[in-house]
Amino acid sequence: MKVAIIPVTPFQQNCTLIWDEETGKGVVIDPGGDVDKILSVLEEEKISIERILITHGHIDHVGGAVDLRDALDVDVEGPHEADRMLMDRVADQAVQFGLPAAKPCEPDRWLSEGDQVDIAGMAFDVLHCPGHAPGHVVFVNEEARFAIVGDVLFNGSIGRTDLPGGDHATLLASIRDKLLPLGDDVTFLCGHGNHSTIGEERRSNPFLQQL
Repeated sequence: MKVAIIPVTPFQQNCTLIWDEETGKGVVIDPGGDVDKILSVLEEEKISIERILITHGHIDHVGGAVDLRDALDVDVEGPHEADRMLMDRVADQAVQFGLPAAKPCEPDRWLSEGDQVDIAGMAFDVLHCPGHAPGHVVFVNEEARFAIVGDVLFNGSIGRTDLPGGDHATLLASIRDKLLPLGDDVTFLCGHGNHSTIGEERRSNPFLQQL
C-alpha cells in the first residue's frame, strides 16, 4: 500500500491517494478541489482509480468530487447520509468561503457504521464519527493499524464545531468512543496537517486530556 497527499484548495486539505503498487489500483479520498492537480499525479504515478471516498460534506473535502468522478468514470462512496444537506449545498459553501464554483454531490453509495470499503485491495471498516459534521465517517484497517480520520482528530487538535451541524460534545464522544479504543499504535492520516498516532494524541493533545 502506497500513500500520497495532495494539498488542495486554499484550506490545504489533504486529498489522499492510496494504491497498491503491484496492481496500480487505488482510491482518491476527499478531492476537495484542484482536480487538474489530482489528475496529474494519477497520471504521473500511473494509478488506476477504482472509487472516490468522501469522509464528510464540507466544501474543502468534496468540492472536486463530481468533476473527478466525471473524469475517471468511477463511483463516489460516502459520507453518511446525515451529511446530505451539506452535500446538496456544496455550491453555496463555495460562495460562502470564496472558493471556485463546485457542484452538489449525490454519492453513488452512502456509508453507515459497520460498512466496509475497499482501499487498494484492503477492507477498511467504516465508523460514523459525527461532531465536526453530522455524517462524518472514518476508515480503519485494524490489521494494518491504520486509519483515515478526516477532520475528526488532528495532530495536536480536533475538528472545529462552529460550522452548521457541528457539536463539540458529540465530536469528543466520537473521539472517546470510536477512535481512542482503536489502540495507541494506530497511525492516522487527517484532513489537514501532519499524520500522527492515537497514542501520541492521547498523551499530548490538549483537547483529549479529560476524555
